[in-house]
Amino acid sequence: MIPKDPVMLLSFINLKLRDYYSSLEALCDDLDIERTEIEAKLSNIDYHYDKEKNQFV
Repeated sequence: MIPKDPVMLLSFINLKLRDYYSSLEALCDDLDIERTEIEAKLSNIDYHYDKEKNQFV
Protein backbone atom coordinates (compact mmCIF):
# COMPACT_ATOMS: atom_id res chain seq x y z
CA MET A 1 0.00 0.00 0.00
CA ILE A 2 1.31 3.42 -0.94
CA PRO A 3 0.83 6.64 1.06
CA LYS A 4 -2.19 8.76 0.15
CA ASP A 5 -0.68 12.08 1.27
CA PRO A 6 1.23 13.56 -1.72
CA VAL A 7 4.27 14.66 0.33
CA MET A 8 4.56 11.26 1.99
CA LEU A 9 4.07 9.63 -1.41
CA LEU A 10 6.92 11.71 -2.83
CA SER A 11 9.24 10.58 -0.07
CA PHE A 12 8.15 6.94 -0.40
CA ILE A 13 8.53 6.85 -4.20
CA ASN A 14 11.89 8.63 -4.29
CA LEU A 15 13.26 6.33 -1.58
CA LYS A 16 12.13 3.25 -3.52
CA LEU A 17 13.57 4.64 -6.77
CA ARG A 18 16.88 5.48 -5.11
CA ASP A 19 17.33 2.21 -3.21
CA TYR A 20 15.48 -0.50 -5.11
CA TYR A 21 14.39 0.34 -8.67
CA SER A 22 16.20 1.43 -11.81
CA SER A 23 13.13 3.16 -13.24
CA LEU A 24 9.62 4.33 -12.46
CA GLU A 25 8.31 1.65 -14.81
CA ALA A 26 10.06 -1.10 -12.82
CA LEU A 27 8.67 0.27 -9.55
CA CYS A 28 5.12 0.45 -10.89
CA ASP A 29 5.30 -3.04 -12.40
CA ASP A 30 6.66 -4.56 -9.21
CA LEU A 31 4.22 -2.79 -6.87
CA ASP A 32 1.30 -3.20 -9.30
CA ILE A 33 0.41 0.50 -9.33
CA GLU A 34 -0.49 2.80 -12.20
CA ARG A 35 2.27 5.15 -13.30
CA THR A 36 -0.30 7.74 -14.36
CA GLU A 37 -1.81 7.73 -10.86
CA ILE A 38 1.58 8.40 -9.24
CA GLU A 39 2.49 11.09 -11.76
CA ALA A 40 -0.89 12.81 -11.38
CA LYS A 41 -0.71 12.89 -7.58
CA LEU A 42 2.83 14.21 -7.56
CA SER A 43 2.21 16.76 -10.29
CA ASN A 44 -0.41 18.28 -7.98
CA ILE A 45 2.47 19.32 -5.71
CA ASP A 46 4.66 20.34 -8.69
CA TYR A 47 6.90 17.27 -8.84
CA HIS A 48 7.60 15.48 -12.09
CA TYR A 49 9.58 12.36 -12.89
CA ASP A 50 13.09 12.96 -14.19
CA LYS A 51 14.14 9.81 -16.01
CA GLU A 52 17.80 10.78 -16.04
CA LYS A 53 17.89 11.28 -12.25
CA ASN A 54 15.38 8.46 -11.66
CA GLN A 55 13.44 10.52 -9.16
CA PHE A 56 10.69 13.06 -8.84
CA VAL A 57 12.05 16.60 -8.78
